[in-house]
Amino acid sequence: MNVVTLIGSLRAGSHNRQLADAAVALLPAGSHVSNVDFSTLPFYSEELDVEGQTPASVQKLRQEIAAADAVIVATPEYNGSLPGGLKNVIDWASRPYGRGSLVGMPVLVLGASMSPHAAKWARGDTARALGVAGAKPIDDTIGLGSSHEVFGTGKALPDEIVEALRAGVTSLVAAVAEGNRQAA
Repeated sequence: MNVVTLIGSLRAGSHNRQLADAAVALLPAGSHVSNVDFSTLPFYSEELDVEGQTPASVQKLRQEIAAADAVIVATPEYNGSLPGGLKNVIDWASRPYGRGSLVGMPVLVLGASMSPHAAKWARGDTARALGVAGAKPIDDTIGLGSSHEVFGTGKALPDEIVEALRAGVTSLVAAVAEGNRQAA
């Protein structure tokens, strides 16, 4: 299985990167995982999104997502919603409308936050934006609240989070398998 990760925090030691890594560790053996670096993407503009003139970084983003079987998104919560950079990725990958690289793509949405609310609003907003873009987010998003009490302390992820990640990855794998059956 070919999986792309989109990490909403660009920080090297991001709790969201660590949560995504925990999910990735539960993927089937032999899965190929790549992290999409979107730090150099321009802000979405229809004036830049012209056939033959689309920026190379955008073309690469679209190709990486289109080549994947599934996507894992991990988002922090900035001011009660998803980060602008992550929303920008969704905007670019949603175009051209109806034929964007996210269309029909199974997506698992995760979120880690130092607040006890586990990036709840950001996870919901991310799943909604992905759905509008034509992706197929897994019904249940997974959040880790008070992430600073786990990451960086040497503590293991709580059992309920590990089980939620396992269930989410299982749903993601099942969605990929179902998409492959429908395509055959």
